[in-house]
Amino acid sequence: MDVISQNYNQGYLNAKLQQASKKFGLTGRKDADSHDRLPPGQYLTQQFPILDLGVRPPLELADFNLKLSGEIENPAVLDSRQFLSLPSQEIKRDFHCVTRWTKYDVTWKGVPFKEILSLAKPKAGVMHVIFESREGYSTNITMEEALKDDVIVAYELEGQPIHLMHGGPVRMIVPQLYGWKSAKFLNAIKFVVKDEPGFWEVRGYNNHADPWMEERYS
Repeated sequence: MDVISQNYNQGYLNAKLQQASKKFGLTGRKDADSHDRLPPGQYLTQQFPILDLGVRPPLELADFNLKLSGEIENPAVLDSRQFLSLPSQEIKRDFHCVTRWTKYDVTWKGVPFKEILSLAKPKAGVMHVIFESREGYSTNITMEEALKDDVIVAYELEGQPIHLMHGGPVRMIVPQLYGWKSAKFLNAIKFVVKDEPGFWEVRGYNNHADPWMEERYS
């Protein structure tokens, strides 16, 4: 993995670290028609804000590779053709960002994560999944979360290839958790017995990240 963290947007990074240290965020506001759909502390937006670390390594989908590693029976590197030949799934889910915004009804298409599991065949005792990105980012989820039916390795957003600005050509979508768990610029998935907290988790962000429990910070 090419770690180029020295090129990260330091202003944005420092602001996020300050929020974590103070366990602080903007006060959310509920949409009048949201009822129980908007998690606590969130506000509704019609836009899709772009938040990342300021590094967007360009890559075409045709040149994409996905490395599967860790405690699995079938380590592999899938090229674009192999990846796109796997069964696909389209989902429409709300997207919740830890910075307090929510966008309703975002449509994604990709490979169900259960297909990746079937291919990789994790060994007994694997409890965590680590997502790694081309710019050096990583994040972690439990196997329990990874097994949810709507977790996908996405390559389309609203019927179009995922643009680099939104983490393309391939990114994770873990809709039941805050958005930082849906790693952008995905290039590797690792299956581990012992947890490996990722970029934000070691910097004060919550290890689980359930928006309904407001699990923003540690």
